Amino acid sequence: MRKIKLSITLCLVLQAALLHAQNWSEKINGTLSTVTNKNGQTLGYSTSSGVKLIIVDGFAFKDLNKNGKLDKYEDWRLSADVRAKDLASQMSVEQIAGLMLYSRHQPIPTAPTGPFAGTYNGKSFAESGANASDLSDQQKTFLTKDNVRHVLVTSVKSPEVAAEWNNNVQALTESIGLGIPANNSSDPRHGTIANAEFNAGAGGAISMWPGSLGLAATFDPAVVKQFGHIAAQEYRALGIATALSPQIDMASEPRWNRFSGTFGEDPKLAADMARAYIDGFQTSTGDKEIKDGWGYNSVNAMVKHWPGGGSGEGGRDAHYGFGKYAVYPGNNFAQHQVPFTEGAFKLEGKTGMAAAVMPYYTISWNQDTKNHENVANNYNSYIITDLLRKKYHYDGVVCTDWLVTGDETAVDIFITGKSWGVDSLTLAQRHYKILMAGVDQFGGNNDAAPVIEAYNIGVREHGEKFMRARFEESAVRLLKNIFRTGLFENPYVDPEISKSLVGNPEFMKAGYDAQLKSMVLLKNKNNVLPLQKNKTVYVPKQFTPAGRNFLGMETPEKLDYPVSLNIIKKYFNVTDNPDEADYALVFINSPNSGLGYKADDVKAGGNGYLPISLQYGPYTATDARATSIAGGDKFEKFTNRSYKGKTVTAINTTDLAMVTETFTKMKGKPVIVSVNVSNPMVFSEFEKDANAILVNFGVQAQAILDILTGNAEPSGLLPFQMPANMQVVEKQNEDVPHDMQCYKDSQGNVYDFGYGLNWKGVIKDARTTKYKVK
Repeated sequence: MRKIKLSITLCLVLQAALLHAQNWSEKINGTLSTVTNKNGQTLGYSTSSGVKLIIVDGFAFKDLNKNGKLDKYEDWRLSADVRAKDLASQMSVEQIAGLMLYSRHQPIPTAPTGPFAGTYNGKSFAESGANASDLSDQQKTFLTKDNVRHVLVTSVKSPEVAAEWNNNVQALTESIGLGIPANNSSDPRHGTIANAEFNAGAGGAISMWPGSLGLAATFDPAVVKQFGHIAAQEYRALGIATALSPQIDMASEPRWNRFSGTFGEDPKLAADMARAYIDGFQTSTGDKEIKDGWGYNSVNAMVKHWPGGGSGEGGRDAHYGFGKYAVYPGNNFAQHQVPFTEGAFKLEGKTGMAAAVMPYYTISWNQDTKNHENVANNYNSYIITDLLRKKYHYDGVVCTDWLVTGDETAVDIFITGKSWGVDSLTLAQRHYKILMAGVDQFGGNNDAAPVIEAYNIGVREHGEKFMRARFEESAVRLLKNIFRTGLFENPYVDPEISKSLVGNPEFMKAGYDAQLKSMVLLKNKNNVLPLQKNKTVYVPKQFTPAGRNFLGMETPEKLDYPVSLNIIKKYFNVTDNPDEADYALVFINSPNSGLGYKADDVKAGGNGYLPISLQYGPYTATDARATSIAGGDKFEKFTNRSYKGKTVTAINTTDLAMVTETFTKMKGKPVIVSVNVSNPMVFSEFEKDANAILVNFGVQAQAILDILTGNAEPSGLLPFQMPANMQVVEKQNEDVPHDMQCYKDSQGNVYDFGYGLNWKGVIKDARTTKYKVK
């Protein structure tokens, strides 16, 4: 009997010993420590941050708040929801206020001048002797004083610099307070460099893909999902865990300046592309998955812009006071939400729905059927709480667009406050109204003070308990996005891995293949394409007049070849004499007539409002509304924003002359036109002068030439309609898709949604059947 008791005791001791055996190991490289938990999470921390390890049940955990015990939020075995609630309960009002901030744009290193300037020990970067990856004075301040934990990264010197900068940020945030890591983010950064060459061993700063319209033109969600999967890996290697994308506004207004950032005008196509994009970005698999599809390859997608910003009156954009109103003459407000409700909020992957949503600047004119407020979407409780939260059951993060709480300084300035409809409120009152509308976060604000003031307003109106609960509600949402992506366990990245992974040849090839699939062949008279290589081509130079870009910054005039002749010469011989040429290759951009407003018109006695034209030549808006649907601004003494009877000409009208003059010079020999398209456009001005027309949405010149010479076959389809003329554009409803008469070319083809050619003719396949193309 005694022997049996001894055996039982021995077993229990052995069992306890095994239970608490060391299941972790640690490796230190410089100031970074990597801790591997067997059958658990890998941890990373800075040895200079003061963080120590806590060992429980044989596993290692980070003591982020340095209290010597394992808190629930430090326990990687628990769910993100449990951890977030525990941490939110421990945070001070000031810490939650900082968590609610999303920083202004941060270039790495910071610029010496301009709106995003910064200093290093009081000096410009060039004068300071600082490393490109060092934190600026301003970054140190908002991370420590204002408790900012969401940082918007713009330009980076290189992938390894971005990685090192991220590690510096994380070491700092880990060393203070509750050790909450930074959730760095980025606007889309996978655009193309037109003159960059691609080859089998190509590598670059980051993989290059067609723009959003180009992705939509593939009509293939699998391509978009692949993009998201690759882009997410590159983002995480740069230390970025949130994407301020995709932009899924239903682009029902063809003149809108941000049309090119969308997936086009069709709600079903936009929903499918949104779903694929977000699934690609958010889903981790294999050993990178933590739980429910989230993990170390996941990037939170902040989908924008709720409830859809694609119906600005007259095509004007709400980054400016002159474009603050979205209108719905077709009573089609609900359809603008389809890309969100049927796409972004109904993912196929395990993450379920987009992690975050950004409302647009616009006032959705007369759409608030509950409170009847005509205020910007960020301030509108009907738009955020009643629709987004209650009707569609969205419980992720809602973050305002940038600068919505600031004071408007002029109706035509880009970088100004955009407090549309709430101009009379104080800064703190605006923050409070946004919080009460159901929003969690403030974009472009590094200063916690007005958020804390908003809290105090709420305490006076509702009491401390109410406001504390309201703050913790947002804190939990924000923290879950940080927990689910593994940043609490290991926010650090290896600069050498970043250098080799970002823009690697495999990723570059995938992007290049997508570029080839994104181009749409509109015309191919007498099957002039594909062209025979090594023939002689004439390429006219392109004149770009002086003007202003979307940001309002002046751009100089220039006369130069629109593409690199070195790339052209890899396919053809090049001549400046049309008489010697077998073909002409004309590279143009779609018409750009400006943003629909000019201060010069005000000085001349007008109201400032002008038409936005989609043709190159002069356009007079004889069919425009005599009275605008919406209007009103504190800098205007009128509400009628009509531009009826006014005339505009495209800034790049010389692009039209490039085609027509080349047609004359070629004396009947083929003229091939390549158009970089950012908006729908009127083709009647030059279509008959072109033997072939190929449109792209932001690709490398080499990809265009690969299509033109038959190295690849065109397969893209138009993700929107091309209007017959500007009268059609003027008479369509800003909020209704597919409501224009489309252009019919000299070959009898109609440039409608879903139209495109391959070498055999008009494409009719599973894609056109699925999206019910006419």
